[in-house]
Amino acid sequence: MLKGRRDYLLICGPCSAESEQQVLSTAKELIENVNIDIFRAGIWKSRTSPDNFEGVGSIGLEWLLKVKNEFNIPVATEIITPIHAEKCITAGIDYLWIGARTVVNPYTVKEIAEVIKGTKTKVMVKNPIYPDIKLWVGAITRLEEANINDVIAIHRGFYPYYTTQYRNNPLWEIPIELKRIRQDIKIICDPSHIGGNTKFLKDIIQQALDLEMSGLMIESHNNPAKALSDSKQQIKPVDLKKLLDEITIRDNIFFDDEKINFLRKEIDKIDDILLEKMAFRMRLVEEIGHHKKEKNITILQGDRSRFLFKDRISKAEKLQINKNFVKELMKAIQNEAVRIQVEIMKKKA
Repeated sequence: MLKGRRDYLLICGPCSAESEQQVLSTAKELIENVNIDIFRAGIWKSRTSPDNFEGVGSIGLEWLLKVKNEFNIPVATEIITPIHAEKCITAGIDYLWIGARTVVNPYTVKEIAEVIKGTKTKVMVKNPIYPDIKLWVGAITRLEEANINDVIAIHRGFYPYYTTQYRNNPLWEIPIELKRIRQDIKIICDPSHIGGNTKFLKDIIQQALDLEMSGLMIESHNNPAKALSDSKQQIKPVDLKKLLDEITIRDNIFFDDEKINFLRKEIDKIDDILLEKMAFRMRLVEEIGHHKKEKNITILQGDRSRFLFKDRISKAEKLQINKNFVKELMKAIQNEAVRIQVEIMKKKA
């Protein structure tokens, strides 16, 4: 269970602050059951439709401060505009988070950063709704340039362009890439927004921790059935305790293991061979490109492209390789082949 593992940050609370009683009751139950590090609640809600509940507004700041003072715990809320940031700083809110829809607007992020500059307020940045890591990194960088050093990234999934079981597509490769290029910042996971339903929480939480995420932001409500927003993805504090008890916490310290070291060396050898073969493949692509230019042939032939994908995916399935992985791999290879041949076509004779 997460309790006692203080190297993991646990942030919980309702999607929306709805009343003083609901906020205080939820906070009390969470502290008693799961020993949270930070209490969260949204008071300004960015909604697609104005008919949906858009939050209680500034009055919610008073309720968050009561939680902070009565339970001696840091509190967090989402900000959408620079004015929200000003109000939170004046009130004494400990953590602010910038939501997915706000992150897509670099100008707004810059304005918010200017307001927070010079304060001790800590900031969390959710990934943008679109799978664009540059937007995510850009928002983090803008805050850091305003001398806001304690920045945390939140992975909450991305808008799905196709039907998935989850509300938002996790696209784990994006937070993994962020972790690779920004090893100095914490990345936590928001399984509530990824799943959109509490039935998915356990699997998402387990995967997030297995990928060494630094913590979790989980939406929890004392009475989810009557929640004014996102009721299906909010879990009761007592049920959250049961769920976290079922999570396996793995050791993130790597010990010198003879078998793993041997297998990794074998993987390194195979990677060297793959790279050599890929370099040879691209030289063949160049040769084809020069021939196409000489014979005035188009770069892309649809029949050949369709054959490649169908043939390689079929072979991958026979070899028990994930077909989606091979599909994405073939896309990357084809894009690079097209890029090479476009450059060849551009060159003057």
